[in-house]
Amino acid sequence: MRKSVLLPNLASIGTLSLMNLQLIPIKEFLHENVEFEAHPDCRENLEMSIMFYSRVGYVVPWIGYYASLDGVWVGSGGFKGRPMDGRVEIAYGTFPSFQHQGIGTMICKELVMLTLRTDPTIKITARTLMEENHSAKILRKNGFVWQGVVVDPDDGEVWEWEYVR
Repeated sequence: MRKSVLLPNLASIGTLSLMNLQLIPIKEFLHENVEFEAHPDCRENLEMSIMFYSRVGYVVPWIGYYASLDGVWVGSGGFKGRPMDGRVEIAYGTFPSFQHQGIGTMICKELVMLTLRTDPTIKITARTLMEENHSAKILRKNGFVWQGVVVDPDDGEVWEWEYVR
């Protein structure tokens, strides 16, 4: 006879390698995203994502995603537009109550894998603040190498990273 096993609270789990992370697309229009509107962490940047689409276009798979880990919304990630000149930039984040648990690393990895499955010739980049922070660690864990300082139109001087195969 099989016993039921209760999983510990997500916040108490040290390693998340056995869990199932899924990237769920943020659709083009607000009314198409009802599953995200009820969640306070999703609601914060949902409208911003929709406005971003109106500026850069909605071209699947080069869109934004919410990350679900075993059915729980834990963060978001996506692309800062479709590839241009053979390059695409990724961005990701973990909701506050799920930070420092390896989830950002998993979201970054999924975005890299999605890019490679879609077009393995595309260079994958990311940008961070000009400091050694958690995002820099996440990028290194996922095979990114620091390329130098660039000027981002929205954020000013930032570090640029590139995924190395």
